[in-house]
Order: sequence, then structure tokens, then C-alpha cells
Amino acid sequence: MNFADHDPALRPMLDRVLAPADRARIEPLLAEMGRVAATELDELARTADRNPPVLRQYSPAGDRIDEIDHHPAYDRMADIAFRRFGLAAMSHRPGVNGWPGTTPHVVKYALSYLFVQSEFGLACPLSMTDSAARVLRLFNPGRFAEVIDRLTTTDPARAATGAMFMTEIDGGTDLARTATEATDHGDHWTLRGRKWFASNVSADFVLTLAKVPGQGSGTRGLGMFLLPRLRPDGTRNAIRIDRLKDKLGTRSMASGEVTLDGALAWPVGDLTRGVPQMLEMVNVSRLSNAMRSAALMRRAVREAVEHTRARVVFGAALFDQPLMRATLLPLLIDAEAALALVLESATQLDRADRGDAAARTLVRVLTPLAKYVICKRARHVTAESMEIRGGNGYIEDWVNARLLRDAHLGSIWEGSSNVIALDVLRCLRKDNAHHHLAGVYGARAGALRDGGTAAAAEVVAERWLGLRDAGERLLAAPTGEQEAAAGRYAEDLARLVMATLLLEHAGTGHRELLVAHTYLRLLDDPRATPAAALAHLPALADGGPVPADAAASVLGGGLTRV
Repeated sequence: MNFADHDPALRPMLDRVLAPADRARIEPLLAEMGRVAATELDELARTADRNPPVLRQYSPAGDRIDEIDHHPAYDRMADIAFRRFGLAAMSHRPGVNGWPGTTPHVVKYALSYLFVQSEFGLACPLSMTDSAARVLRLFNPGRFAEVIDRLTTTDPARAATGAMFMTEIDGGTDLARTATEATDHGDHWTLRGRKWFASNVSADFVLTLAKVPGQGSGTRGLGMFLLPRLRPDGTRNAIRIDRLKDKLGTRSMASGEVTLDGALAWPVGDLTRGVPQMLEMVNVSRLSNAMRSAALMRRAVREAVEHTRARVVFGAALFDQPLMRATLLPLLIDAEAALALVLESATQLDRADRGDAAARTLVRVLTPLAKYVICKRARHVTAESMEIRGGNGYIEDWVNARLLRDAHLGSIWEGSSNVIALDVLRCLRKDNAHHHLAGVYGARAGALRDGGTAAAAEVVAERWLGLRDAGERLLAAPTGEQEAAAGRYAEDLARLVMATLLLEHAGTGHRELLVAHTYLRLLDDPRATPAAALAHLPALADGGPVPADAAASVLGGGLTRV
């Protein structure tokens, strides 16, 4: 088994979004990560999930130490992720995996997508280490050069991990209620307060928010600080781990409650802009969340396909029975659409980091859109896949239960779905994001002139105009009505972006055109059962040839026009 080899969409999509030289460089890494994830990593992840970390608060001599003991399986997974593949280093440090410069975000997310199909929990420390280095590079690269170097090295003797401690008992969604207080001692700062949900709780370097005296109330009063686990003299910082969380999922990774009892802290960047700086880390983490949910969807769908092919009921394999095919079809299509949106968002992030202002505006709204729709859909796809396996799917001997448990966290971490929908609404109000999306993706749809895609692309371009106008009507409504409708509108935007991307991808072959037309048909009518898609489900699941006329028959009499 190799997860890359058994994914019919990953390589063709990378063919489209990567420069030829980068596409050639990633190929051996895809093959290796796909193999490792499906074999060695999968077994390690199963073991680590069943042997969660343990908090040792005191040494045998009675000294407070607050050490986290991970199972050796977790440490081996960390070695694969951080050092063998350099997943936290590649966006910052040239030469990782032989890359001539820093590695594109698209490459990092593609490799991480394969990794997460076996291990979700460790992807949190990976993402936070990566994004902590990003924030420090953006706002204090000189002062924190050594910290950045340790966060991004693949040398185990010097390596460090990062974390983000934001959530408090009252200050979660509403950051203005953050109660942690910062004190300036002239040559250093200290923090006092409690953090209620701190993942990768034993991280070497932690970014957090605290109230700065005299700076005002609300979010304006919050500054960003960096907490080291150890003080410069090597002694333990005053970061007390009170207990670990007993979580539904991500059991391999330690999350806990933390008390800062006069902990040494260093200010980061402009203290008056603590929240905007922290949101840079949050937004990148949100995109990582979407990628992880897409990975869970892909693993769940693969498990469902393999099970139904092996399971014979009433004399026929489940996979060949009409109702099961109708059940599998939307799961397969949604998983492929999710991957397309993740890779598109990563592509725009690469462009934004190169100074493209339009891409920066685009990725600012694509990130919450991907987080909102993919993470919610992953809960459904993993649940349906569990049901397909039947009673065995509910048993922890199989991977389905873990996939389902982990999938529920995607919609909670870095902002629950309602928080994310309101963030999309802010993008509409502040950046006219609905106009920007309609302009970019409407034009891209309108540019599709291939005979197979032209008719559908015309309808999609028209829908972008309608969705843009719907955004104007939304913003003209009273504030309460805007907020109440924000979730539905965010989903409409995300679904139409994915439809556009799949149509663009349809130019690579008849199978891809069948995927795009099926997605549009199900978007038009979720109860539809496209006969051609059901007949060619093996090709949709595995890749392979599809007749030239199959996709055309899916749309039949056409799509609903605006």
C-alpha cells in the first residue's frame, strides 16, 4: 500500500499547480511519504493513539518538573515528520530534501496530506512549529534568529517545537476577555494567567497574548509574547502544567491546562498589534486544519472503497451494488474537491509570500472558506465511511473510529464553524472579498473554452456574478441578518470555488471531467444519482480511463442557471 499511488487526484493536481522543476523534485518524496505513511507511520500512529502522553509533575525528589512522557511510537513519528522529511523546516530553510531554496507551501501541504492520512495529532505541533517560525520571521527576525533556527532545524540535537497558547476560560473566541497580564521589569517581562487549552503543551517556545498595562482595553490592550520553556540560564520557566486534557481525539499529542506564574516572556513585534500579529499564525494554522481534514476524508474514503470491494453481501461485492455506489459517490467527489481547494489555497499563499497583493487578499478569504467547509464535511465523510464498514467500523481495532474522533476537532481548533463564518463576513466587509472571488474565479471559469467544459464553465461564470450580487444584498441587510446568513453564504462561496477548480482540472482527462460534472450535478441537486458516474465509479475511485461521452451525460439537460 502506498497512499500516493492509490490517490487518483493528487499527482494530476500537482502537475497543474507546480512548476515543472518543483513537480520533478517532489515526485520521489511523494513516493516515499506515501509508502511510509501507509506502512510504518500507520502502525506507529495506532500505537501512539492507544498510549497517550503522561504528565510527570514532580521528580522523585519532590521538585516540580512538569515533564511530558510520550510513548516511543510518538517520538518515532516526530522523527519522521520533523527530521526525516523536514515538514516544519522546509518553508523556512533552503536545502531541505535537496530543494535549491525554501520549499513551496504546495509541496509542504501535499506531503503533509499524505502524512496525516495516518497521524493527525502530531500534525498540530508540526503546524504550530512551522507557523511560530513564520510569525517570528515576519515580526522579529533579528532578535529571534536563534529561536527561528531551532524551530526550523532538522538536527535533533538542536531542534525545538513551537506552540500557541491563546484559549482561556473566558477568553477563547472573544480574545478581548483574555485575562493574562504582562509586567514590564525593564530588562525583561513576566506573564501571569491561565491558559485553558494548550496543545503541544511541552513546547520549547510558545506564542501567547497578554494584557499590556496602559495600552487600553479590549483587543487593543493585548500584546504578543514569546515564552521559552527554559530560561536562558537553563532553569525551568514558571510555566506550570496543571493537568492534561482527556480528549476525544488527537490522543497521541499532549494538550493541557497551564498556569503562568510570573513566567519570563519576550515581546514580539509591535506590542500594540498583538492580535493582528497572532492572527497571522492563526490563519496559517486554519489552512493546515483544512489540509488535515482533507487528508482524513481521503483516508476514510479509501478505507470505504477497499472494504466494499472485499465485502460480499447476497452474492455480490458491496462496491458493485447500486445503493452502495450511490453512497460512495459523493464521498469520493467531496474528498477530491477538498484537495483541490487546499492546493489552490497553498498556491495563493506561495504567491502572497512572494509579494503578490492580490493573492494575499485572496488567501485571506480562501483560508476561512476552506476551514469552514472542509472541516465540516470531514465529519460527515468519516462518519459515513464508518457506517459503510458496519460494526467493525465502530471498533477501535480499525482506523475508522480514530478518523472520526480526529475529524471533529478540525471544526473546533482555531475557531469553531460560526467563528470562521463570521471571519468570512469580515472579509466581505473589509476587503470586498466576494467581488475579488467572483472576479478571479469567474474569469477563470469564463476562460475555459474546451468543448467538454465550455457549457458548464459558462454557467459557473454566471453563478459567480449571482453570488457576488448575493454578497451585496447580504451586506445591505441589518447586522443580525448578515451574521445569521454568514454560514450559508460562506458555504456557497467555497462550493463554487471548488466547482471552478474541478472544471479547470477537467482539462487533464475524461475522468477529471466526469468528476467536475458530477460535482456540479450534486451541487445543483444533492439527491441526484448520475448514472454515468455510478457506472464508472471504479475509475473515479482509482483513476483510469473513462469514455469521452460519460461526463456529458451527467449534466443531461444542463444546470440550473442564475
